Amino acid sequence: MHWARFAQQMASMARDLLAQESVDATLERITGSAVDLVEGCDAAGILVLHGKKVQSLAPTEELVVDSDRLQEKLSEGPCFDAARTAQGERVFRIKDFTREQPRWPAFAPQAHKLGVGSMMGFLLYTEDEDLGALNLYARKAGAFTEAGELAGWLLASHAAVAFSSARSHAQMEHAVATRHMIGEAMGILMGSHDLTEEQAFDVLRRYSQENNVKLREVARLICDRGSLS
Repeated sequence: MHWARFAQQMASMARDLLAQESVDATLERITGSAVDLVEGCDAAGILVLHGKKVQSLAPTEELVVDSDRLQEKLSEGPCFDAARTAQGERVFRIKDFTREQPRWPAFAPQAHKLGVGSMMGFLLYTEDEDLGALNLYARKAGAFTEAGELAGWLLASHAAVAFSSARSHAQMEHAVATRHMIGEAMGILMGSHDLTEEQAFDVLRRYSQENNVKLREVARLICDRGSLS
């Protein structure tokens, strides 16, 4: 690996990640960069765990989704382990799927049938939160070298920060949009029923509680219909 060229590519990728306009675009740039920058990598994706349920984000190929589903079904695999490991190992690697893998005895032979020759999983994390795992796949056994593992780890480190930043930005935009919609709904109620601001908010709150509907959805209903009836 030509490290000077790789360093330039990583710097360019890092700047590009922060320029993406959405979480989805950021994740797609991360997995695309993995295929482009990590030697031996044929496909990549991000696996996020919700309890025991697996969510596949930005897969570059269907192979990634199939592997994620298999890990969810079996509750084992390097990427599954990486995403749920809060302490200890941050990198998991299977060099050769043609050989017996005592650590993942059920997953390895079935993944090999899917066409996986070797793979790596990197925990995506920041100081405050674990986010999931960046998963790299190769059809060839022994495709990932020590240099490739280091490259993947560096990419995952950059990706975790960008992922966290993009998600925080999206959450902030969502919160601002929610406040705006609630304010608009309150204005409609105040104008149509001669209510004070406090009374209008109380109407929203009580309807939300009594009907087990989120306040944002109550506000959306009023904005769409002009009332709660």
